[in-house]
Amino acid sequence: MGRAARNKDTGLTDKEERFCELIAYDPALSDSDAYRGAYNCERMKVGTISTKAYQLKNKDHIRDRIKQLREERAERTKVDANWLLTRLALEATADLGDLYHEDGSLLPVKEWPKIWRQGLVAGVETEQLYEYEDGKKVPAGFLKKIKLSDRVKRLEMIGKHIDVQAFKETIKHDHGVVRVMPVPTCDSVEDWEKQAEQNQQG
Repeated sequence: MGRAARNKDTGLTDKEERFCELIAYDPALSDSDAYRGAYNCERMKVGTISTKAYQLKNKDHIRDRIKQLREERAERTKVDANWLLTRLALEATADLGDLYHEDGSLLPVKEWPKIWRQGLVAGVETEQLYEYEDGKKVPAGFLKKIKLSDRVKRLEMIGKHIDVQAFKETIKHDHGVVRVMPVPTCDSVEDWEKQAEQNQQG
């Protein structure tokens, strides 16, 4: 049986390329599952598949190809560290008042700013209200409760970003750790911002 042909640009066989694509494009997929998806493994033992997947993934040309595919995907989608930081900043500063009419009633979802429709609101609960007229229970409107996602967690993620460094768990130099700034646990966005400012000034 002859050796499998290799792509002249990547130097990989079709199965190796498929293996790299599965790992690069599906972070939830295990190495073994990626190997199964690229190779005929029906008669292989689980341990054998795991070993082969590990060995293949740790070859230099395979690692390089996986890295290249991930970088190309990031370029296509524009989803990278800068995109994430910008997105987190927009979510952390989004104004809750943008969801309401001037009279305090909730706007229809289709009129919410896009940033709120894309995950900041975890859910909306609607409760029917009633009142009594002439001893009869009649509908009197609705009470809508908005469940927000955790914006404090977003601020913690921003604070840990290398370009922000509002909170560094440890700062080291040649002589060891010289300062510790633990990430605080706060109950509100306002408390978190105050603590970040104090740490940066101190």
